[in-house]
Amino acid sequence: KRVEEDLALPGLPKNKVLATIVSIMERTFIRVGNEEYARTNKSYGLTTMRNKHANVKGSRVQFKFRGKSGIEHAVDVADRRLARIVKKVQDLPGQELFAYVDEPGEVRDVKSQDVNDYLREITGEEFTAKDFRTWAGTVLAAVALNHLDPFQTKKEAKANVKSAISAVAKILGNTPAVCRKCYVHPAVLETYLSGDMIEGLKRKTEQALAENLPDLRSVEAAVMTFLHDRLVAAKAAA
Repeated sequence: KRVEEDLALPGLPKNKVLATIVSIMERTFIRVGNEEYARTNKSYGLTTMRNKHANVKGSRVQFKFRGKSGIEHAVDVADRRLARIVKKVQDLPGQELFAYVDEPGEVRDVKSQDVNDYLREITGEEFTAKDFRTWAGTVLAAVALNHLDPFQTKKEAKANVKSAISAVAKILGNTPAVCRKCYVHPAVLETYLSGDMIEGLKRKTEQALAENLPDLRSVEAAVMTFLHDRLVAAKAAA
């Protein structure tokens, strides 16, 4: 709700541009960016992209950039309102893509800390852009696992996990090893390998995929309920 309100603000104030970045992160899982990486490695995230990294055509935006580990990305976002805002920030003075106009009328570049501060403000939690990607990785892994055919052996189960992690890593722009270690909650993999289905998740996943939902909120809710139940069970057993 807060993001929607900020996207509707007039002009290009700080919160409107931050809401735009968060909305794009939610759809694409692009990293927030690190100024040192951009400077030394020429690798970019949302807050360090240059104007040349975004191409707006009508209601679509394509981001083409080199990410961490030198991986080249081409990511499309189809949203008329976001495309319109990206076009407006491109027209601001300076090479940085995401900038805003402060109260005195000065153009200021958005920093990664601005995004993290905004996420903490709108969630009321110590929530960062890294947490955003970790949650996305967990949800995507659950989606991928429950979309695969049922396994008959432990070997098939491990192969399915490997396939799912590889698919998620490709979306997040990580290596599979880093993805599994840092971006997927281990409880999801443990439950799958034990042969237990996550209650209600397969049906919700199939519905979300059939409707091509960009945010997968129904699946997110199922994963959150599952993780909560695992936590409660662990506490009860302690």
